[in-house]
Amino acid sequence: MQTSTSPVQSTIILDDSERQPCEIWTRVMGYHRPLSSFNTGKQGEFNERKYFVEPCNAKQH
Repeated sequence: MQTSTSPVQSTIILDDSERQPCEIWTRVMGYHRPLSSFNTGKQGEFNERKYFVEPCNAKQH
């Protein structure tokens, strides 16, 4: 019996009607809530957030 060493690759293409919506959750005031439960103003604030990555200080390690 021979086994294949290369993985079989297949592409799955979905219509929009077959897709499931992704629910985004965020932490607010110490607990997590879904973004869909926010009012329009809070959703706008969420979309204006700026994300950053703090550089690691090599001297602390």
